[in-house]
Amino acid sequence: MGTASIGTARRWSMLVIALTATTCANVFINGAAFLIPTLRSEHGVDLAAAGLLAAMPSFGLVLTLIAWGWLVDRVGERIVLTVGSALTAAFAFGAASVDSLFAVGAFLLLGGMAAASSNSASGRVVVGWFPPEQRGLAMGIRQTATPLGVGLGALVIPRLAESHGVATALVFPAAVCVLSAVICAIGVLDPPRPHRADAPPQHLANPYRGSSMLWRIHAVSVLLVVPQGFIWTFTLVWLMTERGWSAASAGTLVTVAQVLGAGGRIAAGRWSDVVGSRLRPIRSIAAAAAVTMALLAVTDALDSPIAVALMIVASVVTVSDNGLAFTAIAEIAGPFWSGRALGTQNTSQHLATAVGAPLFGTLIAAAGFPVAFAVCALFPLAAIPLVPADPSPAEESN
Repeated sequence: MGTASIGTARRWSMLVIALTATTCANVFINGAAFLIPTLRSEHGVDLAAAGLLAAMPSFGLVLTLIAWGWLVDRVGERIVLTVGSALTAAFAFGAASVDSLFAVGAFLLLGGMAAASSNSASGRVVVGWFPPEQRGLAMGIRQTATPLGVGLGALVIPRLAESHGVATALVFPAAVCVLSAVICAIGVLDPPRPHRADAPPQHLANPYRGSSMLWRIHAVSVLLVVPQGFIWTFTLVWLMTERGWSAASAGTLVTVAQVLGAGGRIAAGRWSDVVGSRLRPIRSIAAAAAVTMALLAVTDALDSPIAVALMIVASVVTVSDNGLAFTAIAEIAGPFWSGRALGTQNTSQHLATAVGAPLFGTLIAAAGFPVAFAVCALFPLAAIPLVPADPSPAEESN
């Protein structure tokens, strides 16, 4: 049984479901960042503390991503996606029902632990059902879930928070995760994988032993996710506090930028299919991210309106690599290790995002946004020489 065992329409429906589940999870994961302006204006929370609260879902993610990946490898994608989405919804409703910011943070942490389920499981659905020559494009589409989730959250959550309060704003991610749980329970079909007894030795072998390939991809992805996480967390507050935009107009711009970022991920995935490489395009994207963040620092220091346009460009460039790395890791790790490998990938990325939010909040408060933009430019610059060469056929397990 292989990828041809289902029809084309059914295969693409699996992609749509994987995209929907991960989008809904990302509305929750990244939605707390859009509460920052209301937390500051109505609750008197400083930027560093608000950044820490916004990072709680990411801290939760890093605690359980590998465990969810292990569960995907054992019980399959449908159970993981359904249960994880339902738990995320429950904890989001919990966050909306309490008054204490400490309690809100605790529920956001628990929700992040549950939302981690979508990462490895949805990635496995795509890699399992699509042939290699279509995986770059398919995974690029699936990876648009993150900017789409950020964009949807930016469009809705800050307006709800501003007009109805933090609690009401948190009901929105809860509702979309309920929808996700229902869709996954009804529609997900676990992709085929060989029985362990029949699997060739290279599929069962630990892909982290004897090769630095996966470790280097993880390291590159951590460096590249720093400016990405910074932009997701602080663009809204930058537009409102530094540029004088309203919550509605700033949220709309963030949404537009994220939709464009989604297009960037699809284009990067298709690029990788055409050139037959997942890793060479990552090196080019890292260079573009470093240049864009450096120019953003300069133009913001000069108070130039060009900075807003560069922020949109940065929103596209900094997210374009994710699907490429995700696809490469799944292909190299193979069907019996990809859940854990993808869990490790997301753990390292979300840990970097979670740690970065309060640290950059402190840096912004002390030195301003231009310095923070300049620091962000150093991370993709450091990633360029770490990008490995493409694996040989023997290194690809899937």
